[in-house]
Amino acid sequence: MNLTPRESNVTGAVNYRDTFVMAVCKNVIVVVLGIAINYINATMVHTFNRHHIFKMNPRFILFIHLVVNNIIQLTTSITLCIFTYTFHTIHVSLCCLFILPAILTTQNYPLNLAFMAAECYVAVCIPLRYNYICTVKRTYIVIGIVWTLSSLSVLPDVFILLATEPPEFLNSRVLCLRDTVFRNTYSLKKRDASHILFLVAVWLTLFYTYFRILFVAKAADADAKKARNTIILHGFQVLLCMMVYVEPMLRQVLIYMFPRGVVAINFVIFIINQILPRFLSPIVYGLREKTFRKYIQKYLCTVNCHSNTTHLKK
Repeated sequence: MNLTPRESNVTGAVNYRDTFVMAVCKNVIVVVLGIAINYINATMVHTFNRHHIFKMNPRFILFIHLVVNNIIQLTTSITLCIFTYTFHTIHVSLCCLFILPAILTTQNYPLNLAFMAAECYVAVCIPLRYNYICTVKRTYIVIGIVWTLSSLSVLPDVFILLATEPPEFLNSRVLCLRDTVFRNTYSLKKRDASHILFLVAVWLTLFYTYFRILFVAKAADADAKKARNTIILHGFQVLLCMMVYVEPMLRQVLIYMFPRGVVAINFVIFIINQILPRFLSPIVYGLREKTFRKYIQKYLCTVNCHSNTTHLKK
């Protein structure tokens, strides 16, 4: 209240500079994490494509679909994060181009985990029928089902948007979030219903497969115990997915408790919801598989040896 105009201008400049520096630091952190995670994911996709043995195994096909799904989701979400910090608002039509693949891949994630758990169940509990049930053709059909279910939960929002919003809204600028673009009441209710339906279906699948495998694991079978641990990891991944669904409520509670930390709260929630699950899944699933780990180690060893040889030549 007692600041002179000059002192007020200096304080405002300092605050602006601090805010700018913090925004740059956060964007750098997000981009570096995204590049590192996508590099690991791209290495796994390259390993999968280089070796025919993986293309004939339904487990690795589902896993690599999860990895590709993570690459798309992480790239789009980080792009939206940078746009939010840089421009704050963007045109609705441009926002839809980014937010639709982000929503689709987010919906795909728990469904893919459910089918991976079902594959573990078939391999352990009914191994004699595994080659009949889990074929390469049926695995790609399952992937198609995953994308179809996700599309059915998202595409109606686009039609509702086109039918209910005036043309001027598509050319307006908004903060690129799902609720600000698909803001119709029907879209919000459908979103909540689809989230509940997907989560219930995924959790029932995980619980059923886990307890069935648990009984088989009592026979001290190593593969059954490994499958049981894999189901637990699937459950942990789904818990991380649930953070996306409870994000609005969690954000409101945290902002109520820490009203001055809105920006920090949004950044931490973004890291936990969007980046952390995509960092854990390739490491948890890819490196736990002995066959996949062996080929990745060969690839990384080749890269390291080539780097060392180049360095020695210099």
